[in-house]
Amino acid sequence: MRRRRRSSLPPRRLAVLRPALLGLVLLALAGCGGGGPTTAPQAPPAPSAPTTAATTRIKPPPVGLAALQAAMHHWMGRAGSESGANVYDLTTGTPLYALRAGVGRAPASVEKLYTTVALLDELGPDARLRTTVLGAGSLGPGGAWHGNLYLRGGGDPSFGSESFNRTWELGYGSTLSALVDQLTRRAGIRSVTGTVIADASLFDDRRGGPRSSYAPDTPDLGGQLSALTYNHGAAVAMPPEAFAARQLALSLRAAHVQLALGLRTPTAVTPHGARRLAVVSSPRLSTLLRLMDVPSDDLYAELLTKQLGARFGAGGSIASGARVIAQELDAYGVHPAVIDGSGLARADRSTPVQVVTLLRAVWHTATGKVLAASLPVTGINGTVRRIGAGTVAQGQCVAKTGTLDFVTNLAGYCSSAGRDQIAFAVFIDGPDNARGAALLSRIVADLVRLDPRLP
Repeated sequence: MRRRRRSSLPPRRLAVLRPALLGLVLLALAGCGGGGPTTAPQAPPAPSAPTTAATTRIKPPPVGLAALQAAMHHWMGRAGSESGANVYDLTTGTPLYALRAGVGRAPASVEKLYTTVALLDELGPDARLRTTVLGAGSLGPGGAWHGNLYLRGGGDPSFGSESFNRTWELGYGSTLSALVDQLTRRAGIRSVTGTVIADASLFDDRRGGPRSSYAPDTPDLGGQLSALTYNHGAAVAMPPEAFAARQLALSLRAAHVQLALGLRTPTAVTPHGARRLAVVSSPRLSTLLRLMDVPSDDLYAELLTKQLGARFGAGGSIASGARVIAQELDAYGVHPAVIDGSGLARADRSTPVQVVTLLRAVWHTATGKVLAASLPVTGINGTVRRIGAGTVAQGQCVAKTGTLDFVTNLAGYCSSAGRDQIAFAVFIDGPDNARGAALLSRIVADLVRLDPRLP
């Protein structure tokens, strides 16, 4: 029987959620990148390439190509016959190592490299997602809004409360309080004769991904999917968009706006001609990608995949977005089987050489620089904070993990002792995740030690 992947939620994150939500989020945000961080996330650095970190430890001497290949062969032998790797020197344009590099395996959260590149190429790093309040009615004397208010979601995964935003979104996310401020101060609304209605029509109504047959999958995603999510898709006894609209209604009442509040919040499509009353924007896409890639946030990945489907595909579904991702990868000569945007689906298939081909193609491009900046740094932060920690690889690689039960993958860029830039992908299938992570630490340390000019 396959073990359920462990998950963890930052303790500080729990403190900002209402007690009624705790049951939904205790297992949240493991990500398929190796488990979520155990503390609130730290702001990731934004290098265009791996950076040099000063250390006081004694560094082992550099090694030449033959020694690197011998070391890689040793570690991959320990990884077992179901594992594969590909390593390429970007500086010299030289293949360095390949073992079963063309065999397709589950990429797990390494899939997010594909999702990141597709989003950057289609939307651009400065794109923002908007959450809007529209009114169907008119504003009368005394600030009375005669009609309904519609909270329309634009697929922003960062939308939430101020306290949640400060703790989990690093202060970058859009907030409900900003919408309330605009409604009361700018629009001058003091009472509402109608109700607050949720509009999540941009995406489909499937709450999970392919791994759960699209049923809600809070243990893996950390919340439910919707074009209108609040506090990472947390919801109690109602759809996530209805929960978000109810929070708006409660916040308006707290701001002394007279508003009838029923037991349920209705959902509907905003009528044509409704007037825009307030809008908040997400951080730039480049920031959203860091919030996705550093902790390996699966809900972010699937919502952004649906965004691709809504804008450039057949509609706001994971399947449609996955097809857009695959089409983008075709332009790079890379043809993996893309089922979702997070890598949670075991049916996703990719090879180490496909990943490295993409990393090579985007290196030193505008897309590649933002991609590198979105990734965590080995031994420093995110899902790679323990990989390479205390070795020469600490601070020398930016990489994306990919972890499912008995799948432990890593792919990204390293800066070597010879000042070469290296692209690599290592897929370890079979060993338990702790053993796989230990092998990856050994491998990245040897990659960083490489000086190909040595004999």
